[in-house]
Amino acid sequence: MPLQIVRNDITKMNVDAIVNAANQSLLGGGGVDGCIHQAAGPKLLAECRTLGGCETGSAKVTGAGNLPCRYVIHAVGPRWRGGGYRERELLISCYRTSLALAKEKNCETVAFPLISSGIYGYPKDQALRVAVDTIGAFLLENDMTVYLVIFDRKAYQIGGKLFDGIAEYIDDNYVDEHDDSSSRRPGFFNLFPKKEMQKIEKLPADKADAIHRRTAKVSRSAPPMPMAAMLPAAPAVPLSGLDDALKQIDESFSEMLLRKIDESGMTDAQCYKKANIDRKLFSKIRGNKLYKPSKPTAIAFAIALELSLEETKDMLMKAGFALSHSSKFDIIIEYFIENGNYNVFEINEALFAFDQSLLGA
Repeated sequence: MPLQIVRNDITKMNVDAIVNAANQSLLGGGGVDGCIHQAAGPKLLAECRTLGGCETGSAKVTGAGNLPCRYVIHAVGPRWRGGGYRERELLISCYRTSLALAKEKNCETVAFPLISSGIYGYPKDQALRVAVDTIGAFLLENDMTVYLVIFDRKAYQIGGKLFDGIAEYIDDNYVDEHDDSSSRRPGFFNLFPKKEMQKIEKLPADKADAIHRRTAKVSRSAPPMPMAAMLPAAPAVPLSGLDDALKQIDESFSEMLLRKIDESGMTDAQCYKKANIDRKLFSKIRGNKLYKPSKPTAIAFAIALELSLEETKDMLMKAGFALSHSSKFDIIIEYFIENGNYNVFEINEALFAFDQSLLGA
């Protein structure tokens, strides 16, 4: 997919270009800069000496020495001085200039570190927001695969308010099927979400026991059944009428997607770029009305089209999937839709922070 957040060592990325978080001299330093120079060998330093340094907020390109990529783009990010010295403007310029150089060199794949978030002290959550927003805006207009490379968990941090909001939403809705804590009394069979269970346990003993007795009756008289057994039985179709029944098959995922794109007024390209989907994959979906996408791909299109929660569930059903409160991935998706946030790149930030699959191809 066009923007991927990955954990890796940027010096080992097999891409067309990697971006070096350099200093103004371009002659190497600490952190990512030092690691890249060490891995690239003396050829990189020799070429950097010919460039005459670089201004903060700008970037210059060299060969890659011993690295597996073709180019190194040296971007000089700002030092954090409290936020009042054009730090954000300069950091945005770093990413834009680097992406422009990559495009000029006909790069199809580029790997970025989180510029200025190390020894330069730029707050990690703000540095991440600038990176994702700037790269995302570029990818809406250009075809390129960009990797945001995170070396370890300490180097990655989403906004505290967003993290806390998602964590609370998960806690309120997540059904832990393996929870056998003392608050789950026999007979409850996880009939209530955790938040409701907590409320019940705080009730006076007589009221709580009354609820327990009622749910225990339900569980004794009707033990849990498989979901299929709870659904109404489908009417039998005589074999002689099978052909007629198959002619009544519902709209496929591909057909619904193309219909929704037309209804939205977007072009195909606007939709798949907004969904963080590769053009080649979209072509496969368009060319095969029976194409079955992965769940992250199906959700990515629902996000791009800004569908409601019910419409999203309908689109997922066309692809053979559903949203469940026993999946943190699903709950995070639901959180963003319920809050009207359809930015696929911001959603992926949150999914990565909670160790979930990312949206897109």
